[in-house]
Amino acid sequence: MHIDTLEAVQLTAPSVVTIGVFDGVHRGHQALIRRITDAAHAAGRQAVVLTFFPHPDVVLRGLHGRYYLTTPAQRADLLRALAVDVVVTHPFDDSVRQMRAAVFVDRLLHHVRMAALHVGADFALGYQREGDIAFLTAQGATRGFTVTPFDLVTQDAGGRIITSTGIREALLAGDMAHVRDWLGRSYTVSGAVVHGEKRGRTIGFPTANVAVWSEQVLPAAGVYACRASIGDETFMAVTNIGVRPTFNGQSVTVEAHVLDFDRDIYGHTMTLTFEKRLRPEQKFTGIEALIAQIRADTEASRAYLSSSS
Repeated sequence: MHIDTLEAVQLTAPSVVTIGVFDGVHRGHQALIRRITDAAHAAGRQAVVLTFFPHPDVVLRGLHGRYYLTTPAQRADLLRALAVDVVVTHPFDDSVRQMRAAVFVDRLLHHVRMAALHVGADFALGYQREGDIAFLTAQGATRGFTVTPFDLVTQDAGGRIITSTGIREALLAGDMAHVRDWLGRSYTVSGAVVHGEKRGRTIGFPTANVAVWSEQVLPAAGVYACRASIGDETFMAVTNIGVRPTFNGQSVTVEAHVLDFDRDIYGHTMTLTFEKRLRPEQKFTGIEALIAQIRADTEASRAYLSSSS
């Protein structure tokens, strides 16, 4: 169950709750969530994740542009796939930022019947972060819930601590192996297939122009071996991210040439799963050189995806 505000929830049974942004739902997040769901279900309780949108960083730091690793819906789907019973994506705004910690606790007790709270050791909620672990533990002692702090530290094989920030940096570097290692899956974006300039069709390589959410991080400009999903079907694809310098483009687009495919899919939602960066974006001296390179990219994508399937 995915609910878009805490006030819209009214559970009738006790729950185990964790609170965080969980952007990307990376391997560190996954380890925590599995611990929460195991504890909840062993006790016959529901596992509840309270998360926020917009990201508090976006609100507090005034960030703009592409920052998120997942859309709110993608994040909720990933959390539910980890056996979370209820995902609450609560709006983060000034009223939440200024809410007193005791009031926040009141709402958790009332709406999700919180019996246990699992949060990071440095977690704090409420106005000026007054609701730290000591405060919450004292509240729990008098109001009937337990507080379990944890250290969210998950390292990769090289000893690097997995973070959402690190994943963003790897995406901007086009390092898809690093991204896949830290996420525990390949990176995906989705969007409606919209009309573009249709140049690809004129040179024998029609592309689907995917309108990705304007706040989601895109991998570095370049050409990628991807899997393209439409409904329940998945195909091999080669995808270009960039401004199309050969045609003096100005705006960044995401264009996928789906292999062995010829359908009208305008208006359909396409999900692109990025497996490998084949090369950076480049400007060609003419159309023939571009066509030759697209042909080579297509075969390179086919070879890579066939071998990794």
